[in-house]
Amino acid sequence: MLSKLDDTDKLIIKFLQEDAKLTTKELANRLNLSATPVYERIKRLETEQVIKKYVALVDREKIGMSLMVLCNIRLKEHAQEAGMQFVKSIIAMDEVTECLNISGDYDFMIKVVVPDMRTYQSFIMNKLASLENIGSTQSIFVMGEIKNETAYGTE
Repeated sequence: MLSKLDDTDKLIIKFLQEDAKLTTKELANRLNLSATPVYERIKRLETEQVIKKYVALVDREKIGMSLMVLCNIRLKEHAQEAGMQFVKSIIAMDEVTECLNISGDYDFMIKVVVPDMRTYQSFIMNKLASLENIGSTQSIFVMGEIKNETAYGTE
């Protein structure tokens, strides 16, 4: 069972979202606590999957991934097995950085990040179109990112 987050837990989460490389000692100093209780709190937050993993945020343009596309997908069939097969296939595609199950006219929205339009066309033709359960797609090309945050407020 998950424990309730108190103000100290929320501050730990806030600080780690700002800089996941902070040491336990640095966090303890910011929180005016000793290192041991801070370490124990972090371990509990990890065990309870409040903190799921630590990552490096990379500038996608600097690594040659300049095209971002939001692709809405409508499935032909909504049976559980067909849906699970779609999800399994999408998870295996490196080009897909996010997959959301949505309401409305479409069933899923995926975020695809690739170097260029030719690569996206190949992704659509050779990977996405090869999935049996795809009914239709709609591609939305991102022209610019106005806000891109990864941190969640804990209030």
